[in-house]
Amino acid sequence: MTLAIPDALSFFRLSNGRWRSQRSVHHLLHRRAEAGGSLIVVEDLDAHDPRLRAMAAEQGHDPDRLVGGSQVRWSASMAWDQEGAAHDGESVIGLIPEGANGRSGLLLRDLGYAEKAPAASRFSMDEQDGLMLTTEYETMAVWERFSFAGPDVRIRSSTVEGLSNNASFCLELRLPEGGDAASGTGSSRSPQKAALSPLGW
Repeated sequence: MTLAIPDALSFFRLSNGRWRSQRSVHHLLHRRAEAGGSLIVVEDLDAHDPRLRAMAAEQGHDPDRLVGGSQVRWSASMAWDQEGAAHDGESVIGLIPEGANGRSGLLLRDLGYAEKAPAASRFSMDEQDGLMLTTEYETMAVWERFSFAGPDVRIRSSTVEGLSNNASFCLELRLPEGGDAASGTGSSRSPQKAALSPLGW
Protein backbone atom coordinates (compact mmCIF):
# COMPACT_ATOMS: atom_id res chain seq x y z
CA MET A 1 0.00 0.00 0.00
CA THR A 2 1.28 3.47 -0.84
CA LEU A 3 -0.18 6.92 -0.22
CA ALA A 4 -0.96 9.61 -2.78
CA ILE A 5 1.20 12.53 -1.65
CA PRO A 6 0.91 15.71 -3.73
CA ASP A 7 4.05 17.56 -2.66
CA ALA A 8 7.05 17.56 -0.32
CA LEU A 9 5.36 19.68 2.35
CA SER A 10 2.54 17.12 2.54
CA PHE A 11 5.17 14.39 2.88
CA PHE A 12 6.70 16.24 5.83
CA ARG A 13 3.34 16.69 7.51
CA LEU A 14 2.56 12.99 7.16
CA SER A 15 5.84 12.40 9.01
CA ASN A 16 4.76 14.35 12.10
CA GLY A 17 4.62 12.23 15.22
CA ARG A 18 6.75 9.68 17.05
CA TRP A 19 8.51 6.88 15.20
CA ARG A 20 10.42 3.75 16.16
CA SER A 21 13.14 3.09 13.55
CA GLN A 22 14.96 -0.22 13.08
CA ARG A 23 18.11 0.19 11.00
CA SER A 24 20.68 -1.98 9.23
CA VAL A 25 23.92 -0.36 8.04
CA HIS A 26 26.20 -2.14 5.59
CA HIS A 27 29.78 -0.92 5.99
CA LEU A 28 31.32 -1.58 2.59
CA LEU A 29 34.94 -1.26 3.72
CA HIS A 30 34.52 -3.80 6.52
CA ARG A 31 32.07 -5.97 4.55
CA ARG A 32 29.92 -6.21 7.64
CA ALA A 33 26.42 -5.14 8.65
CA GLU A 34 25.53 -3.31 11.87
CA ALA A 35 22.10 -3.20 13.46
CA GLY A 36 20.58 -0.31 15.39
CA GLY A 37 17.51 1.79 15.81
CA SER A 38 16.10 5.01 17.15
CA LEU A 39 13.16 6.89 18.54
CA ILE A 40 12.38 9.91 16.34
CA VAL A 41 9.99 12.76 17.15
CA VAL A 42 8.90 15.04 14.28
CA GLU A 43 6.96 18.27 14.89
CA ASP A 44 5.53 20.66 12.29
CA LEU A 45 6.93 24.19 11.85
CA ASP A 46 5.15 26.80 9.77
CA ALA A 47 6.87 29.00 7.22
CA HIS A 48 7.01 31.99 9.59
CA ASP A 49 8.83 30.14 12.37
CA PRO A 50 11.78 32.38 13.35
CA ARG A 51 14.15 29.40 13.47
CA LEU A 52 13.39 28.51 9.86
CA ARG A 53 13.67 32.10 8.68
CA ALA A 54 16.99 32.64 10.47
CA MET A 55 18.39 29.40 9.05
CA ALA A 56 17.39 30.33 5.48
CA ALA A 57 18.93 33.79 5.79
CA GLU A 58 22.16 32.39 7.26
CA GLN A 59 22.46 30.00 4.31
CA GLY A 60 21.87 32.79 1.79
CA HIS A 61 18.27 32.00 0.83
CA ASP A 62 15.19 34.24 0.84
CA PRO A 63 13.13 33.33 3.96
CA ASP A 64 9.95 34.33 2.15
CA ARG A 65 10.39 31.32 -0.15
CA LEU A 66 9.97 28.88 2.75
CA VAL A 67 6.72 26.89 2.78
CA GLY A 68 7.27 25.16 6.12
CA GLY A 69 9.39 22.55 7.79
CA SER A 70 9.95 20.39 10.86
CA GLN A 71 11.77 20.14 14.14
CA VAL A 72 13.22 16.65 14.57
CA ARG A 73 14.57 15.06 17.77
CA TRP A 74 16.15 11.63 18.00
CA SER A 75 17.61 9.23 20.56
CA ALA A 76 19.55 6.29 19.20
CA SER A 77 22.24 3.63 19.46
CA MET A 78 24.10 1.19 17.21
CA ALA A 79 25.48 -2.29 17.84
CA TRP A 80 29.12 -1.17 17.54
CA ASP A 81 28.81 1.75 19.93
CA GLN A 82 31.48 2.15 22.60
CA GLU A 83 30.22 2.20 26.19
CA GLY A 84 28.75 5.59 26.98
CA ALA A 85 28.33 6.60 23.33
CA ALA A 86 25.26 8.75 22.70
CA HIS A 87 23.43 9.55 19.49
CA ASP A 88 20.90 12.05 20.79
CA GLY A 89 20.21 15.28 18.96
CA GLU A 90 17.79 17.60 17.27
CA SER A 91 17.61 19.53 14.04
CA VAL A 92 15.46 22.10 12.24
CA ILE A 93 14.53 21.42 8.61
CA GLY A 94 13.01 23.88 6.12
CA LEU A 95 11.61 23.46 2.60
CA ILE A 96 12.10 25.86 -0.31
CA PRO A 97 10.28 24.41 -3.34
CA GLU A 98 11.00 25.21 -6.96
CA GLY A 99 8.12 25.27 -9.43
CA ALA A 100 4.41 25.31 -8.84
CA ASN A 101 3.90 21.67 -7.84
CA GLY A 102 6.21 21.72 -4.79
CA ARG A 103 7.78 18.36 -5.68
CA SER A 104 11.37 19.53 -6.04
CA GLY A 105 13.63 22.19 -4.57
CA LEU A 106 15.91 22.76 -1.59
CA LEU A 107 15.80 21.20 1.87
CA LEU A 108 17.73 23.23 4.47
CA ARG A 109 19.08 21.76 7.72
CA ASP A 110 20.74 23.54 10.61
CA LEU A 111 22.67 20.31 11.28
CA GLY A 112 23.94 18.08 8.49
CA TYR A 113 24.17 14.30 8.52
CA ALA A 114 27.69 13.52 7.34
CA GLU A 115 29.15 16.78 8.67
CA LYS A 116 27.82 18.55 11.77
CA ALA A 117 27.28 21.92 10.14
CA PRO A 118 24.35 23.58 8.31
CA ALA A 119 23.59 21.80 5.06
CA ALA A 120 21.38 22.15 1.99
CA SER A 121 20.04 19.17 0.05
CA ARG A 122 18.29 18.90 -3.28
CA PHE A 123 14.93 17.16 -2.97
CA SER A 124 12.60 15.67 -5.54
CA MET A 125 9.62 13.32 -5.50
CA ASP A 126 9.43 10.35 -7.83
CA GLU A 127 6.46 8.74 -9.58
CA GLN A 128 5.77 6.58 -6.51
CA ASP A 129 5.63 9.72 -4.30
CA GLY A 130 8.90 8.84 -2.60
CA LEU A 131 11.04 11.76 -1.40
CA MET A 132 14.66 11.69 -2.59
CA LEU A 133 17.44 13.83 -1.11
CA THR A 134 20.92 14.49 -2.45
CA THR A 135 23.48 16.21 -0.21
CA GLU A 136 27.01 17.14 -1.27
CA TYR A 137 29.61 17.68 1.46
CA GLU A 138 33.30 18.54 1.15
CA THR A 139 34.42 14.95 1.66
CA MET A 140 31.38 12.85 0.75
CA ALA A 141 27.95 12.69 -0.87
CA VAL A 142 24.74 11.24 0.56
CA TRP A 143 21.70 9.93 -1.30
CA GLU A 144 18.51 9.20 0.64
CA ARG A 145 15.02 8.01 -0.26
CA PHE A 146 11.98 8.12 2.04
CA SER A 147 8.62 6.52 1.24
CA PHE A 148 5.39 5.52 2.98
CA ALA A 149 4.12 1.95 2.84
CA GLY A 150 0.98 3.12 4.65
CA PRO A 151 0.06 5.99 6.99
CA ASP A 152 2.03 4.49 9.89
CA VAL A 153 4.92 2.78 8.08
CA ARG A 154 7.87 4.64 6.57
CA ILE A 155 10.79 3.14 4.66
CA ARG A 156 14.15 4.82 4.29
CA SER A 157 17.30 3.89 2.40
CA SER A 158 20.57 5.80 2.08
CA THR A 159 23.98 5.56 0.48
CA VAL A 160 27.08 7.42 1.67
CA GLU A 161 30.02 7.74 -0.72
CA GLY A 162 33.37 9.30 0.22
CA LEU A 163 35.57 8.86 3.26
CA SER A 164 32.92 6.60 4.77
CA ASN A 165 31.16 4.28 2.32
CA ASN A 166 28.01 2.59 3.55
CA ALA A 167 24.45 1.77 2.63
CA SER A 168 21.57 1.56 5.06
CA PHE A 169 17.94 0.51 5.25
CA CYS A 170 15.41 1.63 7.88
CA LEU A 171 11.90 0.48 8.67
CA GLU A 172 10.03 3.06 10.75
CA LEU A 173 6.75 2.47 12.59
CA ARG A 174 4.60 5.25 13.99
CA LEU A 175 4.01 5.05 17.75
CA PRO A 176 0.54 5.74 19.21
CA GLU A 177 -0.14 9.25 20.46
CA GLY A 178 1.01 9.57 24.07
CA GLY A 179 2.89 6.25 23.93
CA ASP A 180 6.47 5.70 25.02
CA ALA A 181 9.08 3.72 23.13
CA ALA A 182 8.49 0.41 24.88
CA SER A 183 4.85 0.18 25.78
CA GLY A 184 2.98 2.92 23.98
CA THR A 185 2.33 4.92 27.13
CA GLY A 186 3.91 8.07 28.49
CA SER A 187 5.04 11.47 27.31
CA SER A 188 6.10 12.35 23.75
CA ARG A 189 8.27 15.27 24.82
CA SER A 190 11.47 13.40 25.75
CA PRO A 191 12.76 10.63 23.48
CA GLN A 192 14.01 7.67 25.52
CA LYS A 193 17.40 6.08 24.88
CA ALA A 194 16.62 3.63 22.12
CA ALA A 195 18.32 2.10 19.31
CA LEU A 196 20.15 5.02 15.20
CA SER A 197 18.99 7.41 12.77
CA PRO A 198 21.88 9.80 12.40
CA LEU A 199 20.11 11.17 9.35
CA GLY A 200 17.94 12.83 11.96
CA TRP A 201 14.68 12.47 10.09
